Amino acid sequence: MTDRAKHDAMANAIRALSMDAVQAANSGHPGLPMGGADIATVLFTKIMKFDPKAPHWPDRDRFVLSAGHGSMLLYSSLYLLGYEDMTLDDIKNFRQLGYKTAGHPEYGHADGIETTTGPLGQGLGNSVGMAIAEAKLNAEYGDDLVNHFTYVYAGDGCLMEGISQESISLAGHLKLNKLIVIWDNNDITIDGKVSMADSTDQIARFKAVGWNTMEIDGHDPVAIETALKDAQKSDKPTLISAKTTIGFGSPNKAGTSKAHGSPLGADEIALAKAQLGWAYGPFEVPEDLMDAWRLAGNRGTKARSAWKERLNAADADTRADFERRMRGDLPEALKTAMASYKHKLADEKPKLATRASSQNALEVINGAMPETIGGSADLTGSNNTNTSQTLPFTSNDYSGRYIHYGIREHGMVAAMNGIALHGGLYPYGGTFLTFTDYCRPSIRLAALMGIRVGLVMTHDSIGLGEDGPTHQPVEHLAALRAIPNLLVFRPADAMEAAECWEIALERFKQPSVLALSRQGLPALRTEHSKDNLCLRGAYSIWGDKDADVVIFGTGSETQLAVEAAKELTDEGISARAVSVPSMELFEAQSDDYKRTVFGKAKARVAIEAGIEMGWSKFLGENGRFVGMTGFGASGEINALYKHFGITTKAAVEAAKAQL
Repeated sequence: MTDRAKHDAMANAIRALSMDAVQAANSGHPGLPMGGADIATVLFTKIMKFDPKAPHWPDRDRFVLSAGHGSMLLYSSLYLLGYEDMTLDDIKNFRQLGYKTAGHPEYGHADGIETTTGPLGQGLGNSVGMAIAEAKLNAEYGDDLVNHFTYVYAGDGCLMEGISQESISLAGHLKLNKLIVIWDNNDITIDGKVSMADSTDQIARFKAVGWNTMEIDGHDPVAIETALKDAQKSDKPTLISAKTTIGFGSPNKAGTSKAHGSPLGADEIALAKAQLGWAYGPFEVPEDLMDAWRLAGNRGTKARSAWKERLNAADADTRADFERRMRGDLPEALKTAMASYKHKLADEKPKLATRASSQNALEVINGAMPETIGGSADLTGSNNTNTSQTLPFTSNDYSGRYIHYGIREHGMVAAMNGIALHGGLYPYGGTFLTFTDYCRPSIRLAALMGIRVGLVMTHDSIGLGEDGPTHQPVEHLAALRAIPNLLVFRPADAMEAAECWEIALERFKQPSVLALSRQGLPALRTEHSKDNLCLRGAYSIWGDKDADVVIFGTGSETQLAVEAAKELTDEGISARAVSVPSMELFEAQSDDYKRTVFGKAKARVAIEAGIEMGWSKFLGENGRFVGMTGFGASGEINALYKHFGITTKAAVEAAKAQL
């Protein structure tokens, strides 16, 4: 068999499995796997460095299928290459409940799936973070331990989504030359020809933001291999525009939107297999082709063994540090440093904005935890995300620990997800809480994947004052709390800020949002506690456990809850204040603990400078909420709180109204 004939047969194995799987499911996207099979075959059998027998090898090349609807391209390849947990049974049960072959690639479902994709452009955004992580770790550990590429397969939809511009401009600015994007330039979307909706010169766009670009025939294996090898030598990130035919091999549907998102049908599959010269039944791959694919899958064993020898030859401290960081374990020094810091807070009782308290906690964390890499979407001075250890990460110096993301909130969080997925680093980044609207899709995917990222969201209420309602978050806390597996923290003072950071770092399978104040807040936690009280989600911060009134507060309003409880008590009405730094953590507590928080109170009040949604579980049927019912306004902070009725007096009156 000639090299070209062998290549065609191996690529047709991807096409056949993809057609059969989509047909069996009666659902899916056969067109992309059929059009991209030549690219995948060259990439996986000749270019990429990986080992199916050690799928989590830290120095493997990463592959991101940004066009996640073409998931069978990835699943077929993983099965053919010999990834043990991607079986033929999984392929046969594509898109079925309980199998690894979900409609779109899901991180954690099977080895070889580096990230969850499907929302177009997200994979491209993740890949920028993966390339940042590789560059940063390479600067720390050198070529012997970290030296790999990130490859992305992106479609027209990925490049149309707005996140793509944020991501590619950041990658170009940082000169992430180990990032290689293959554009499946097939000119087809669901509605039809790309030209119906878009006329962007993508080559010019990528060049404009500092990328190396190439144009090839995506069905020519020699051209594909040459382009990929040339891209590896570039001093810039590379876009390879690969002209392909969607549904390649289908006589009646190739090159049309009919091949995009629907099964081809049994008759068309038969015709396609005949045209491709594939004389085998459904899900059947001949032994010689399976052997060729498995042999290609074994290519990386030698490289991995050599890498392992280099790791073993490194000095003991370097090896131990590298392995710890790749596991994601926290350094021993962190626990001691944070305990000492919290003792200091109890002694000094600082009055600070929680954004400043967060920065102080980060100063301790970054000093003890070398794997943190911070950043901000052009709000460093406002988010307080930099510390003395976080020098800039730049195209000239990848050793830095602070990324200036620019005004790219969505791209920032997508990149942070990629950094976390890569391993070895803990990313955190900041913007204003109201701008979580810009990056919510990436936050949602972090929660869906169960990855550890820190989202520092400052200016968390009308308390930011004069910037007005466009910048004052009202519904954002409720909207974020609605995302499953996302921890939303609203610390009330410096001690709570420190405790919330501790929890965020220890939650290995959850992203965390820290909603932080602009305005100064008094120290409410004035005594040291060996236990992390915020870990309970809600706890009594002042007052008698058998009080008739319980007042719940979060963040900057916790002080109002305490003041109201004291005022009621002075009037002869027993009252208690409860701090609620995290609704999610409180929800996870036992029923017995929850009962101790609610007590036998006859009246319940919650006070928060946001909307009421989400507070019903605390208030019950008759409780009262003191907060926002509409948008904010531009004005001085104290005037705003009084104007919107978020006051100690309002909380007191709400309690009395129930007695």
